[in-house]
Amino acid sequence: MQIILLEKVINLGNLGEVVKVKDGYARNFLIPQGKAKRATATNVEAFAVRRAELEKVAAQRLALAQDLGAKIEGTEIQIPSKARVDGRLFGSVSTADIATALVAKGFTVAKADVRLPDGALKTIGDYDVEIALHTDVVVKVKVSVVSES
Repeated sequence: MQIILLEKVINLGNLGEVVKVKDGYARNFLIPQGKAKRATATNVEAFAVRRAELEKVAAQRLALAQDLGAKIEGTEIQIPSKARVDGRLFGSVSTADIATALVAKGFTVAKADVRLPDGALKTIGDYDVEIALHTDVVVKVKVSVVSES
């Protein structure tokens, strides 16, 4: 299916590009999320009229993400969790736990913004976790998982 992107999408394209994607990806994710529209003649013309407005909104989102990223960069958070004697956790520390800890410190972060490429944290220790505030703004946060006493 041919779609026109209404914002930058990772590994797909930038604002205004007409790309071909699988039908299910377009129908189930991109179009409902407002990230794209079908590339019909009327939609392409409508996009051309709204392009400046969409670019302005995208620039504002990027600026807000950069400001928040500058504040969050290098932040250290501690997450207490029940652990065994050998340091393994009874459970795990997930993206939701990290996002909740950042919100408690006063930052606006959604759990979908937290990236844990190796999965949930399952042992006590210090970890560098990436927070993706925007497609172009990714910052690192130090997460210390400590034993609950």
